Amino acid sequence: MLDDLAYDDSDAPAIGLVPAGVSWDEIRDHIKIAHSPLLTGPDRDGQYTGAYWSGTEMLLADDLGDDQDQAIDEFRDFLHEHGQA
Repeated sequence: MLDDLAYDDSDAPAIGLVPAGVSWDEIRDHIKIAHSPLLTGPDRDGQYTGAYWSGTEMLLADDLGDDQDQAIDEFRDFLHEHGQA
C-alpha cells in the first residue's frame, strides 16, 4: 500500500495523486488492495495517466493531458463513462 497519498476529493470519485518515483508494481499492489483510482505523471511526454481496478485487473486511461487539474477532470469523466465511479 502506498502511504501518505494526496487525494483530490473535490468530486466523486476521490482520486489519489501518485508522487514521482513510484513504480507500476507499487501502483498495481495499491489498487489491487484499495480499489481506489490513482493519477500518475507526468510521464516523459508530460502526460498524466489514470490507473483503476476493473474488478480483476488494473487498467489504464492514457493521455489525460499535461495539466494535473485537467487530467483529474478527464479521468473522472472517463471513470463515469466506463461505469467505474
